[in-house]
Amino acid sequence: MAMNRGDIREDTITEPLLPGPGGGRRWRQQQREQQQQREQQQQREQQQQRRQQQLSGAYISPISPSKESMPRIKTVQSSPDLIESLDYEIIESGLYRDYLVKRTPSEQFLYYSLRWIFALLIGISTGLIAFLINLSAENISGHKFMRTTNLIASHGPLVAFLFYTGVNVGLILIASYLCAFIAPAAGGSGIPEVKAYLNGIDTPHIMSMKTFAVKVLGSIGSVAGGLAVGKEGPLVHTGACVASILGQGGSRKYHLTWKWLRLYKNDRDRRDLVSCGAAAGVAAAFRAPVGGVLFALEEAATWWRSTLLWRAFFTTAVVAVVVREAMEWCKTDRCGVFGGGGFIIFDISGSYINFGLKELVPVVIIGVVGGCLGTLFNAINEKISVWRRDILGKDFPWIRVGEACLVALLTSIVSFWIPWLGPCKKCPANENFICPSAEHIGNFKQFHCPDGHYSDLAGLLFSTFDDAIRNLFKVQSHSDFSFHALFIFNVCFFLLAVCTYGTMVPSGLFVPAILNGATYGRAVGMVMKTYYGVESQIDEGTYAVLGAASFLGGSMRMTVSLCIILLELTGQTKVLPLVMLVLLISKTIGDNFNEAIYDIHLRLKRIPFLEPRPDEFMRHLRARDCISTKLISFNAVERVGTIFETLATYPYNSFPVHELLPNGQSSFQGLVLRNHLLVLLKSKKSFQESSTCEPERHKRAITSHTLIDFGKPGTGRGMTLDQITLDDVEMNMYIDLHLFVNSSPYTVSENMMLSKVYTLFRQLGLRHLCVVPKPSKIVGIITRKDLLPEVFEDRKLSHRLHKESFVY
Repeated sequence: MAMNRGDIREDTITEPLLPGPGGGRRWRQQQREQQQQREQQQQREQQQQRRQQQLSGAYISPISPSKESMPRIKTVQSSPDLIESLDYEIIESGLYRDYLVKRTPSEQFLYYSLRWIFALLIGISTGLIAFLINLSAENISGHKFMRTTNLIASHGPLVAFLFYTGVNVGLILIASYLCAFIAPAAGGSGIPEVKAYLNGIDTPHIMSMKTFAVKVLGSIGSVAGGLAVGKEGPLVHTGACVASILGQGGSRKYHLTWKWLRLYKNDRDRRDLVSCGAAAGVAAAFRAPVGGVLFALEEAATWWRSTLLWRAFFTTAVVAVVVREAMEWCKTDRCGVFGGGGFIIFDISGSYINFGLKELVPVVIIGVVGGCLGTLFNAINEKISVWRRDILGKDFPWIRVGEACLVALLTSIVSFWIPWLGPCKKCPANENFICPSAEHIGNFKQFHCPDGHYSDLAGLLFSTFDDAIRNLFKVQSHSDFSFHALFIFNVCFFLLAVCTYGTMVPSGLFVPAILNGATYGRAVGMVMKTYYGVESQIDEGTYAVLGAASFLGGSMRMTVSLCIILLELTGQTKVLPLVMLVLLISKTIGDNFNEAIYDIHLRLKRIPFLEPRPDEFMRHLRARDCISTKLISFNAVERVGTIFETLATYPYNSFPVHELLPNGQSSFQGLVLRNHLLVLLKSKKSFQESSTCEPERHKRAITSHTLIDFGKPGTGRGMTLDQITLDDVEMNMYIDLHLFVNSSPYTVSENMMLSKVYTLFRQLGLRHLCVVPKPSKIVGIITRKDLLPEVFEDRKLSHRLHKESFVY
């Protein structure tokens, strides 16, 4: 019998590769290798050996832990920076079965009630955090823009530019420094890592308290600093962090923990909480509760069920209420220059929406353009991200900080000086609002223009991007923007966004995608208005919404969730068929060229993400073709020293347990997890002097151990072998593993098609899957009818199951 060992395949790389030389650098390296061939050969062999050990999940040290009482053995030192899988499977051990029998109705009621309490807390916390991020970023941006405008009028453009650039670079310096030196996992969007977590992959520190704090502060800095990023992706990550921290009962490291919250000490329940947190993040970003649920279902979560759907919906509803009340509170002028900004709010209810065949032609064109530009965006960003990974890497954090500041400087130059190149437009007559705009909010920015005129380019570039989206989505404003202003803004912002996404700051992609799409969408609307005149039945602002949907579909490849998000924001059901059409077209075009942007970054980070479908070649392989050749197992009653030496030598996270039968054959008892063995070694409560099974000791072990003792502490930091001290007497004692073994792990026949194994492994959320020989006997067959509760009642099995005592 063989087992798929460990939680990461050996071909999975957990750290970025070393920088690859290029051009003259490659030639110089070849020359050095020729001159120092012997020395370089020895170094390469050593590096290759260490690399192979990292690929298998650990680094092998030639010495033992620093414990005087321990024997000197080869020890595996677990690294906190290695990717691990999550244990979504229920460990059906004797201890777990005893817990189910002894669990009282009140404990069961508390367990299920906490699910809804957690959902409530996640919704309230995510809504308040989103409001805080928006409030802070909007106030900082508002003061920055108003002060810069005043400096243009009083001291000239050069002084204003120096102030404007200094504020932007300073904010990005703080945000990038926090990400590079304190919490590198907080950089980027965070959505790929959340997807990976829900797929069963625990990326180091991705849900820690430190990452959460840096994500919030960094989002404020990157958005207020004027980078071509959004806060929607980071809000998804933030909501997931809130859910994970609550699920693990807080943080012991920072003395923020609550005992009554520590009932969810397993990855299965935390997975559901993180799914609710991801949905809450989208709901808080767009004020779209239904869209948030569908985003978690379509894009983030790998496993989903109806009970989780209701909890996620409840969470997003709480978020919507919290955000709405917070915004109502701000209408009383208590939020400074926050005003109506901060959240993307647009309304096309004032436009008349009706369409026929002639309107479908430009809609199809918008879908095609969105698919092509989204594909181009993904391709260019992939090349830049590969360069960042291979050249800059993670070993030079100051270089990543400098890169972020350089991008901030370039963004400041473009957003400040490009509007000076555009002409000024005369303020339209008969408007119900002030032109030029009195505050930083509005699309009639005077900037360098004389009185009675405004700069349309400044209304797009020299403003917060939420304001720019509102300006582009504005209806019944047919002459606010010129073609050349939309073209210049689209080219500049596309290049800035493609270079910015992936820098060492929290950066979302929703806002850049919406802005890029809305620009060419509004341009198409202007063409239609010019060509058809008053006969055009779709407003320019509506075309901008369609353009935004097309770019989102071409880049992110989402359909249903994006459609509902845009529907909730516009409040117009008549535009729904057009949004569906452009999303389907853009996604279809994009899928024919490359992957979605989040899937690209998952691959670039070398995260072993399991896609929904197995590859075609797996149909021609069997389960035995992919199993590990080396199998390390334990006896049912094993010597303590043997367990310690095995854990110190091998980095595997699960071990088969065998028992020798009276007839001399070996019987497979199940799997025991590495973490459970470490708990047993540290507690020493199950040590015994005899090497035989003792039933009386089973009863004492049940009373001395609880399930919470074997619970995962969270944030990927479990117990290590260095925390265990054993003397020579204890090393020669024994542990009876019957009570702690998962006696019924999932198994497959060695002849099963590998594509079926892949589907089973992914859909059940497994970490280990045992491969057994082809069975020679069959006990029986279970059909659908056999699993119905009434069948058990007819057979009187239910009563017998409650009365029988478990035999371990």
